Parts: sequence; C-alpha cells; structure tokens
Amino acid sequence: MILIGPGSVRQENPVGPVTDKMSGHLSPVPFDGPGLGHASNVEHGVTVPHMDLMIHNDPRSVAAAAAERIAGLVASADGKRFSLGLAGGSTPGTTYAALREHPTDWSNVDAWLSDERWVPHHHDRSNGRQAAEALLDHVHATFHRPVWNEHDPEISAASYEAQIRSIHPGRLPELVLLGMGHDGHTASLFPGTAALNERERWVVANEVPQHRETRITATYPLLWAAEHVIFLVVGAGKAEALRDSFAGKTPAGKVGEGDAQVEWHVDTAAASLLS
Repeated sequence: MILIGPGSVRQENPVGPVTDKMSGHLSPVPFDGPGLGHASNVEHGVTVPHMDLMIHNDPRSVAAAAAERIAGLVASADGKRFSLGLAGGSTPGTTYAALREHPTDWSNVDAWLSDERWVPHHHDRSNGRQAAEALLDHVHATFHRPVWNEHDPEISAASYEAQIRSIHPGRLPELVLLGMGHDGHTASLFPGTAALNERERWVVANEVPQHRETRITATYPLLWAAEHVIFLVVGAGKAEALRDSFAGKTPAGKVGEGDAQVEWHVDTAAASLLS
C-alpha cells in the first residue's frame, strides 16, 4: 500500500497500514522507489494541502485498511462522544462489514448519514437501511436518521440539520466517510446541482436531475468542518473521476478545500490514471 500525502511519498507495510490503534495515527515507513508525487502536485499541479492518498492492492485491502483506520480514530476518543458520518453504497458497505470485526467500543458513537435518498426508512434504496444492515444493527452506536416526510424533502432536510447540530454542541464532527461516483459526486453533491453552492446550512434537499430524484445531503460547510474525512474509492470506472478530483475539478475534490484532513483510500485500478 502506497501512501501519498503533502510533502511525502511513502510505502506502508504490505500487509496493511501501520496504525497506532489508540491514537488512530498512520505511521508510514520510507519508500525509496518511484512514486506518484504528493497530493499537492498530482496531475495538474493543483495544491491540495489537506489531502492524503493511500493506494491499496484491491477492494478488500481498501476495506480492511479503512476499517482499521476508523476503529483507531474511534478508540482515540477515549470515552468521549464521537461523531461519525456514514456513506451509502457498496464500497462503504464492505468497509462496514470489516469494521464489525474490530473490538471497538461503540457506546459513545453518534452515527449519522452524509446523504440519504428521499425514501422511507425501510426502502431497499435507503442508505440508512444499508448502513444499519451492514454495521449499525450489529454495534451499540446511536444512529441518527432523517425523519421521513413524504410531502416535502425540505422539511426532512431542515429537521435532519437540526438533529445533526444537536449532537455537536460546541464541537464538530470527528469523522465523515464518503464515497465517490463515476461523475465525481460525493454524498449527494452532484455536478451542476444547487447544493454545491450552499455555504450556510449543513444539510439540504438537493434535486438531482441526473437520477430524477431528490436527495437529502450534507453540504460543504459540514464536510469542510470535520476533523477527518475518509474517501473510499475502488474500480477502474472511478479512475477518471479520481484524477479530476485531485485536480479540484469534481464535487468530491472540493472537499479538500476545507479544514478537514482528507484521506483517500483507493485501489490500484482507481488510481491507474494518476501519474
């Protein structure tokens, strides 16, 4: 696994990241071979000071490394409340399954969704249902889900924003997990949609014409304010979007413009166009 971050080119232990489980810090070892450069000059030379890139051999390695990293960060809270924003989709689901295998104390974790489809909780397309089945039905975290309002997604979004703000009194999220689509969207921040321009609210209802649906999504102000953001990206189909993200050209890439420390855990197929 290769780690690429600001000012460094590293290769970590091939069996996985070297992690201090109590602090959650990655401890890379020197890599003397050729590398991709670092996140501040990948591809088009755009400076991305808060983004680190970790390249793993395959999707299973991505899930294992990300699960270990997440478990380490949760443990580093040392009994304090820990806010964990969750992503939907198949790639995060694999990570959640791996995370269940870690002996983690979930009792102080407040879990919430970085985005949700405007569907009832039991719907098979619900990100909340997927996250519950993969992880939260099996651990003792507190899971905060949007209130379903069949008449107005704005009501659901406003209610969910108030709910998320209520679990962050005097603090900001410790960790948000995100995926990325083939078009470079993350959460439900799709190219060309109104939510990309929101700079005050933490959660909005976002109409997504590409999918002919409305979604509830976290906005940049919330994602930028997190302490840590972890992206999970696998497959050659995401390679172009990943390249463009490190050039700041996608909604996902713009997450690195905030204060959050952003880690990209990707497989070699997704990283194939980085140079």
